[in-house]
Amino acid sequence: MKMAVHKLNLDEFDEIDYNLIAIHTSLEDYRLAYFINQQLPINLAKNADEVQINIKEGETKFSRFYYYDEENTVAWNLVQNINEVISEKNEQVQNLFSNTNEGISTKVYLLPEFKKADYFLKIDSNNSIDINEIKVILNTIDNITTAYTVETKQIKSKNNLIF
Repeated sequence: MKMAVHKLNLDEFDEIDYNLIAIHTSLEDYRLAYFINQQLPINLAKNADEVQINIKEGETKFSRFYYYDEENTVAWNLVQNINEVISEKNEQVQNLFSNTNEGISTKVYLLPEFKKADYFLKIDSNNSIDINEIKVILNTIDNITTAYTVETKQIKSKNNLIF
């Protein structure tokens, strides 16, 4: 009796079904979410499930705002790209400032290959969505310096976008 052999093609799992827009702004995350909500027909809200990244210096969490559009089956995620890890350095030094713990701050990026971007708007959709129209609308928001689509092929740290 012969057994059937089923082969899985791993390329099928690599298929990208989201669009990514990089946003450059000095706005705080909640203010950016507010302005995006005003301009797009969405309602981003702070999500308790922040995106956690572990590096050798420690761990950090990136703030995340989320909205799910049931009618069009589109998931919207606004995620911080830059944060920092503060690792403590304990040194016993006898001086004026003795017994102080110095913190060393290390910048951490959700997508290190896009260090200039402050936030990413990740749009998960199986339907076709007009990403250019969204980009144009984002660029009309006063405090956004620029917003542009990111070619998903350029992303080396794709695993950081699984949330």
